[in-house]
Amino acid sequence: MIDRHPVPLQEFGTETPREVKLLSFISQVFIQPFSVQENLLALLTALTSGSGVGFNRAMLFLVEGRLLRGRLWLGPPSPEDAWNIWEVLSTPGMGFVEIVEYNRSLLESKRQALSARVEGLIYDLDGDREVIPSLAARRREILHVREAEHEPLVDQAFKDVIGVREFLCIPLLSREDVLGEIVVDNAFTAAPITAADIRLAGLCGLIAGNYLYTALLAQKMVDMEKMAAMGEMGVFLVHQLRNPLTVIGGFTDQLLNDRLSEKKRTRNLAIIRKEIRRLEAIIGRISRLTRIEARSVVPLELPRLLEEILSAPGLRAKGRGRDIRVVCPPDLPNILGLPLDTPEALRNILDNALEAAPRGGEVVVRCAPRPNGWVEVSVRDNGPGIPPEIRDKMFAPFVTTKKEGMGLGLVFVKRVMDLCGGRIEVESREGLGTDVRLMFKADEVSP
Repeated sequence: MIDRHPVPLQEFGTETPREVKLLSFISQVFIQPFSVQENLLALLTALTSGSGVGFNRAMLFLVEGRLLRGRLWLGPPSPEDAWNIWEVLSTPGMGFVEIVEYNRSLLESKRQALSARVEGLIYDLDGDREVIPSLAARRREILHVREAEHEPLVDQAFKDVIGVREFLCIPLLSREDVLGEIVVDNAFTAAPITAADIRLAGLCGLIAGNYLYTALLAQKMVDMEKMAAMGEMGVFLVHQLRNPLTVIGGFTDQLLNDRLSEKKRTRNLAIIRKEIRRLEAIIGRISRLTRIEARSVVPLELPRLLEEILSAPGLRAKGRGRDIRVVCPPDLPNILGLPLDTPEALRNILDNALEAAPRGGEVVVRCAPRPNGWVEVSVRDNGPGIPPEIRDKMFAPFVTTKKEGMGLGLVFVKRVMDLCGGRIEVESREGLGTDVRLMFKADEVSP
């Protein structure tokens, strides 16, 4: 027997423990397409939402270098606004995404009233002066401050900004360092901060710290990949440009010789022109790859597009001696693509297939609608296939099996498919050919 249950993304009832509400709320942060800034806002929302811990306000500090700098302050600017906001947030049907979106608009509209004030708070984590709020980050522990007006450790500038007697400082910790701090209070309800509140707020702090650490680590990996790609690009450019430049330089030196015959002079100029065009082709292909941008997608009629591509003189010449079959149903919906780049991507795939197919071989192009609003274009050849050592890195720049190839064709195709919201899949076996499948989103208004 199998029981089926939906993933618990819904809001829970009033009888649900706060711990479950909080974990449900925060777990939804990480399945939304939010930026780091928006995810941090969502975590502050978890601390101030009735579905979470329920503090009135939450203030965020982030570590920059060895400075603790105020960044965001989420909450109502006045008691009147507080009751209005809580009434909105308690509206039936107000879910996670709606609450985060509401708080985002609140943050933008009240930026001068709250966040602008906290941005002026900056503390040195290595200085001699130990003050609250930075003391929590320095000691890596939660600090519960009561009767703040009588506590000498509370920084006077911070005391003037926060304006409450009781608040909680929660450090955002990674395994190795402190990444920030959250300060929460109940400025409008004046509800005391309980042990249960501290426990739940601490849990939020652990999750926020781990999230920040993971986000920073991911960014470092992206930066390292970019640096590695730049290194590969440098090696590639040196390799690609050295030969034509060497040829141009050598034959130019000969032209400077007054005793060179007119016949050799003409020959040298023809060779130089050929190598310059080769350089232009290299630079053009690199420029084309870097020039792609996410413009608005448009409906494209796939059968007509394929007919135009296959009728081009270059592809017709390459297809001589090979059987090319195109199978497209008449009621195929239009695909969503980039008007200039999608045809070029299809041309790349067809060009590769025709080069791979042997004389007497075949290339089969099949188009078919797929469930959930997709259209598949399959290009299959019966060539030698892709070697195993290439398959895992076929979408990396400068990886190619062609003697004269630059290894940018599939990189270009993948980037185009990503920008149109599609995807590319490749299935290949040595000796049995290659099948490249392009999955496009279908135009919903197509017949």
